Amino acid sequence: MQETGVQETRIVIVGLGLIGGSLAAALKAAGAGGEIVACDRDPDEIARGIEMGLIDSGGVRLDEQLEGASLVVLAVPVLAMDAVMATLAEALAKRPEHRWPVLTDVGSTKAAIRDCAIRAFGRVPPQLVLGHPIAGSEKSGVAAANPTLYRHHKVILTPQHDTAPQALARVRALWQACGAEVLEMEVARHDEVLARTSHLPHLLAFSLVDTLARQDDRLEIFRYAAGGFRDFTRIAGSDPVMWRDIFTANRGAVLEALDDFEAGLARLRREVEASDGDAMLATIDRASHARHYFDTLLNKTRYQVSDHTMQQQALRYRAAPGGSVSGRIRVPGDKSVSHRSIMLGALAEGVTEIKGFLEGEDSLATLQAFREMGVAIEGPHQGRVTIHGVGMHGLKAPAGPLYVGNAGTAMRLFAGLLAGQAFDSELIGDASLTKRPMGRVADPLRLMGAEIDTQEGGRPPLKIKGGRTLRGISYDMPMASAQVKSCLLLAGMYAEGVTRVREPAPTRDHTERMLNGFGYPVHRDGDTCWLEGGARLTAGPIDVPSDISSATFFLVAAAITPGADLTLEHVGINPTRIGVINILQAMGADLELTNQAEVGGEPVADIRVRYTPLKGIEIPQDQVPLAIDEFPALFIAAANAEGTTRLRGAEELRVKESDRLQAMADGLTALGVDNTLYDDGIDIVGRAAGEGSNGPSYGGGRIDSLGDHRIAMAFSIAALRAADDIVIDDCANVATSFPGFIDLAAKVGLSLTEEPAGEHGEGA
Repeated sequence: MQETGVQETRIVIVGLGLIGGSLAAALKAAGAGGEIVACDRDPDEIARGIEMGLIDSGGVRLDEQLEGASLVVLAVPVLAMDAVMATLAEALAKRPEHRWPVLTDVGSTKAAIRDCAIRAFGRVPPQLVLGHPIAGSEKSGVAAANPTLYRHHKVILTPQHDTAPQALARVRALWQACGAEVLEMEVARHDEVLARTSHLPHLLAFSLVDTLARQDDRLEIFRYAAGGFRDFTRIAGSDPVMWRDIFTANRGAVLEALDDFEAGLARLRREVEASDGDAMLATIDRASHARHYFDTLLNKTRYQVSDHTMQQQALRYRAAPGGSVSGRIRVPGDKSVSHRSIMLGALAEGVTEIKGFLEGEDSLATLQAFREMGVAIEGPHQGRVTIHGVGMHGLKAPAGPLYVGNAGTAMRLFAGLLAGQAFDSELIGDASLTKRPMGRVADPLRLMGAEIDTQEGGRPPLKIKGGRTLRGISYDMPMASAQVKSCLLLAGMYAEGVTRVREPAPTRDHTERMLNGFGYPVHRDGDTCWLEGGARLTAGPIDVPSDISSATFFLVAAAITPGADLTLEHVGINPTRIGVINILQAMGADLELTNQAEVGGEPVADIRVRYTPLKGIEIPQDQVPLAIDEFPALFIAAANAEGTTRLRGAEELRVKESDRLQAMADGLTALGVDNTLYDDGIDIVGRAAGEGSNGPSYGGGRIDSLGDHRIAMAFSIAALRAADDIVIDDCANVATSFPGFIDLAAKVGLSLTEEPAGEHGEGA
């Protein structure tokens, strides 16, 4: 009993149907202990529940079952709740209130249940915790009871301001024992959300099937119905009485949801009548990708706030020691260029065709955000995306917050772009992004006249007020940040006058290059760039180069592995991004650039890497901002170099997806690599002179990547020179930045596998 967290002595389930019976079955299966009894008006259901071993006893009179009850679950239809509540109130009135059991329910409309309680008790008792398990089946009755019905499903609790904390904790423990994820929500918000996501779909399914069933040729229609019809109408087989009660009880919210749906349906009808292809494409494509995107959102760790769910979804990498690195590969498209191509393509006039688009979750989140603002987007399909631009002032207000996942680039660039719109907006991200500082963009945007609210410490969500007049400013950036510079330039397009940004050290210039490519003039003189507000963007083709940040892991892999010979194709070698090449060459790496060209304003080349022993160096300060994202991999190169590598002036690494200085230092220490950590850098002691050049450089070990994709990938390639397995925890976020990383690693010769966390024991 103690293990489940359920410490009830006698649980009474009122209404032994599918929901109540499954609750009893789940509690029994979990070994919750205590006595489980039921009350149901049908004595046959009680007998069947006892026979199935779901309940210990039961009866048809509620007052008789309440004796000694510590918790009562009301699992009756919504329209039967008035009578049950009245009976319950009458029975409980005979005892002092401090001896009342905890009360809860399973109804899918909470305002109606709350009103029943007020009518029966005169108020909502503090012991009553209104609840709703989001689970069900087309089957009904206790015979359909399923002990796994609630596992990995949500249960929404809607406590009142005066609900007893102990009662809330006990109801939460009840559902958690059944394997459910327990959330809390306000009553009105619950009914509004469920009206749209559950009640409306059921109403539409019932209506469609009824409409077709009343037609003369219904037999012919149903005979040739395809799988899509069956999928859409499956829920029309649900319990009619239950759904009649739900539609009645949640009438107001259901009608509001139906009004919104009818407006959307009328809009689509007008598009079909007018043969408006672009408008139809925008609607259908937005819906299609929203369906896929939200499905991903529900099933991926990084999009969940629940610790329980994250444990279920956590991934671990196991990298075996040794391996070879050879062949020719092309890594995914540059994330920075992919983000900017979406943003500028959406704001351009005309159609933008993109090749080589990075289909990682950060970029897909940005695509989805623009779909939600009314932009028609085709793809992505095999790296190809077509964006039907709406012009500088063509974006529409999104229906809710714009979710950008783990993409710090997207959030900071969006802040500038949205500051100039006529509508209010809100930017949210995953748990990792919510910890990252956004004051560095919010503060200068406020100087331009933007109104932006952040959370404590300048962290997301960002709430941006629309309709503000922006004014150009001259801004000296306190830190070298391409994201801050790009944010201000995007806001500057909507500002009156000139926006100037001075950077203390060179940073990525993808935004300036692409703005000029779209016909929006950006000027530069030394360390300052500027533009004037009010110009236009004109669509054009974009060929996204391979991401040098992604290529870095394989550059380093080849540079540290004896006998390696690897070529990376079509890599972006933008002068503001080649710090990693300069640093590796300074360490003695054998790098050769061939097939150099310029595509869409961005320089590209094939990079051939052959093994030669590396030397530790003092990394030049002017290269630090040019390689800021590549340092996790470069630290692995340093661990394999002869002598000590020193880095300073890299405090920016402490505010990335993780504190990358600390995370890498901890990981290197776990492998046995000597290092000394500083506030703004690190010293890494590599191989000693005279050690065997082909042997391992360090041991194996277990690494916590802290959910940071670059930490995970860096230690994956470290295994090439390890003496034993390197096991890396919390790797699900690798898909954010580098989809297909494991496949490419295997292609060039690494031995890297992924496994669910928990395999091979905790000490693996």
